[in-house]
Amino acid sequence: PAQEVVNQIRAEGGTAEANYADVADHQQAEDLVRQALTTYQGLDILINVAGILRERMIFNMTEEEWDAVIRVHLKGTYNTTHFASIHWRTERKGGYRLINFSSTAGINGSPGQPNYAAAKAGLIGFTKSCANALARYGVTANAIAPGAATRMTDRGLRNRDNMRQGIAESENVEGSERDPENVAPGVVFLCTDAAENISGRTVGISGYRITLYSDMVPEREIYGTQRWEMDDLVERLPQTVFHGLVPPSGDRPGGGGA
Repeated sequence: PAQEVVNQIRAEGGTAEANYADVADHQQAEDLVRQALTTYQGLDILINVAGILRERMIFNMTEEEWDAVIRVHLKGTYNTTHFASIHWRTERKGGYRLINFSSTAGINGSPGQPNYAAAKAGLIGFTKSCANALARYGVTANAIAPGAATRMTDRGLRNRDNMRQGIAESENVEGSERDPENVAPGVVFLCTDAAENISGRTVGISGYRITLYSDMVPEREIYGTQRWEMDDLVERLPQTVFHGLVPPSGDRPGGGGA
């Protein structure tokens, strides 16, 4: 598929090179960034989109399934960003863009994807950290929570029955709301000069909808003048900070059991 994209770009008059590195391998990630710098004499935009799924409920998930997803999503994004940021800090030309693909799974906590949800939530924190650290070098950093049918989602739990029948959702969504091409314009916008004031945010792009997610901010609080006693907390917290809260229903979107 990577070479197919390269061929399409070239056919339309652009230039492109394919790279088949494992982004979760530190050395290969460095080679990937070096290839971009050598080929194009610069690096203005880094989009971290590599991902895999290993879906299972937390009580069934293996250590290998946990590690595999964290490795690709979190370590892979760290690796490429690490080497790109070295270049940006050295050059200080400004106008640089970092886009990390997160997910609503990391926002909502999909029950059948504890590894994926943790990795994607981690990427939101990672993106905020990069936005704060790299702003002085002219870098904006934002996270994308996309919604589309891809080869990765074909392998998800909700599509498992279709795949057993040889039906891949991603091959039948062209022109529909689930078409991945719907995500591209919003991502490209965040890479333009028009988005120079947007950084450290999470943007949902799904179908024909673009959503700005709010930052995590304090909602309620109580304070005292000394250490709280447990009896006081038992009396006060249910009526103040935690008033009206109900536990999750267990049916949040984005995952399933296996």
